[in-house]
Amino acid sequence: MNDELLIGVVSISDRASKGVYRDEGIPALEEWFKRALTTPWRIETRLIPDERPVIESTLVDLVDRAGCHLVLTTGGTGPAPRDVTPEATLAVADKPMPGFGEQMRQISLKFVPTAILSRQVAVIRRQCLIINLPGQPKSIRETLEGLRDADGKSTVEGIFAAVPYCIDLIGGPYIETDPAVVRAFRPKSAQRPKPAK
Repeated sequence: MNDELLIGVVSISDRASKGVYRDEGIPALEEWFKRALTTPWRIETRLIPDERPVIESTLVDLVDRAGCHLVLTTGGTGPAPRDVTPEATLAVADKPMPGFGEQMRQISLKFVPTAILSRQVAVIRRQCLIINLPGQPKSIRETLEGLRDADGKSTVEGIFAAVPYCIDLIGGPYIETDPAVVRAFRPKSAQRPKPAK
């Protein structure tokens, strides 16, 4: 079995995909994974417009053809007419995973009251977890890592704490994280012993 985690990152923006401004979602996620993951990983990126058929076909391509274990989208989750990322994500789903969206909104509500306008969802397709993230780099980091107090103690868990175990359960590679960024949670029965140095 290949132990390398394959991550798909999809930035969804009409203007960034046309080159009107620089996309910030893909670089923010690449930088975050460099800090957070301690096991092997690689990334497939896509920058696409807010078009539901394009979003659906991109998600299907990353899961079914590329074989991604995890796909993260940024952008297109608000209430505006062009925001169709959740609809596209649900359209390609085998199973919804509502806890991710609930927790993302809880985290974001600590910062802005408009977090309740976010319609982020997460789903399983085949052996892949697909999660809609916010569009802003700061919000992406907060959502993934959660919140800490002045002493660095976690006060609200980020959603990534649950991602490695979810990927275990759907048949993906075993993922380990740097606990200084985010601590992956698994029940004791699902934890692998640390390799001897």
